[in-house]
Amino acid sequence: MNDVSKKTSVQLQILDSNEIHLEFSGNWNRNGQMEPWESLLSSLDSERSRNGSINKLSVSSGEIGSWDSVWMTYLLRLKDYAEFHKLEWDTSSLPEGASRLLNLALAVPEKKDARPKSKPDPLLARTGKIFLGAAEGFKDAITFFGECSIALGSFCLGKAKFRRRDFWTLIQECGVEALPIVALISFLVGLILAFVGSLQLQQFGASIYVANLVGVAMAREMGAIMTGIIMCGRTGAAFAAQLGSMKVNEEIAAFKTFGFNPIEFLALPRMIALALMMPLLGIFSDIIGILGGLVVGVGLLDLSFAEYWSQTVNGVELRHFIVGLAKVSVFGVLIAITGCLRGMQCGSSSSAVGLAATSAVVLGITCIIIADAVFAVMLNALNL
Repeated sequence: MNDVSKKTSVQLQILDSNEIHLEFSGNWNRNGQMEPWESLLSSLDSERSRNGSINKLSVSSGEIGSWDSVWMTYLLRLKDYAEFHKLEWDTSSLPEGASRLLNLALAVPEKKDARPKSKPDPLLARTGKIFLGAAEGFKDAITFFGECSIALGSFCLGKAKFRRRDFWTLIQECGVEALPIVALISFLVGLILAFVGSLQLQQFGASIYVANLVGVAMAREMGAIMTGIIMCGRTGAAFAAQLGSMKVNEEIAAFKTFGFNPIEFLALPRMIALALMMPLLGIFSDIIGILGGLVVGVGLLDLSFAEYWSQTVNGVELRHFIVGLAKVSVFGVLIAITGCLRGMQCGSSSSAVGLAATSAVVLGITCIIIADAVFAVMLNALNL
């Protein structure tokens, strides 16, 4: 009999294009780490919506260890799901003991009033669960950050194990391939800033200061924030999806089996690549945003190119660019950490990959806004 701490899993397969087959493994008892029912339900709904010809649901026991009524309850819920969606229910591959017990449970129909009406948890209990979940998530994040710090130390000592070819590929994905979308968004942001600012400044005959407005705003704030948000939705989600898919396919487990540290081999090169490329993308965003403001200044405000350029050079100081670079560098680290963290925390189903990518984007943007607020307070205290 397997160790009771063995984690449970459910492998979902499509057979003959019309049958969903679920293979159970692990210890399905009260001491096991159960596969969340909501995760399996989401996977079943996803496969049914993707393939409209599904008409059968079958179950089998693969490398299953010990089991008790917990597994029977899980199977009964699957049977209810099959009946509700009019799917053929096949349990012929289950162990003899499980089949007998399942048939015994189904021999007598349940009375309608047999189960007590469920009551929602009290407010205090729900609040406690929220705080406990947040504490667990914070603990996981701190642990992951510590593992990344150790991996970075190994990299600095030349002992980190990862493929250099993969690293240069990541450099290209995080840098050159991100230039078009960064250029488009930054140009439009600069255009909008200049247009909105001109509407107000024209009332005071100060249209020339549109150049100062766009230059300082892009160099100090908008260039860093927009680059961070773009890369969070583009690259942070990609990191989470890539690592999440590898976890679902048990590739990360294979790395551990062969003695490779997944943090060093998978997460570290992604973090370094994004951290190196973000300052360059930030500078690029600043320049493109200023060009967007130039289009409005020259095209709508009748300013000459020389006037706009001279006003920008005189109004934007080096410290503004330094502040923007500091922000975008921190944002890059936050995006890489949140993306890789959510990827490593991905569940074992296909739907969990999408949830991990979505969670990475939400968490990354939240961290960017919080970090920007912290920067605002610090820079105000330092009179910068």
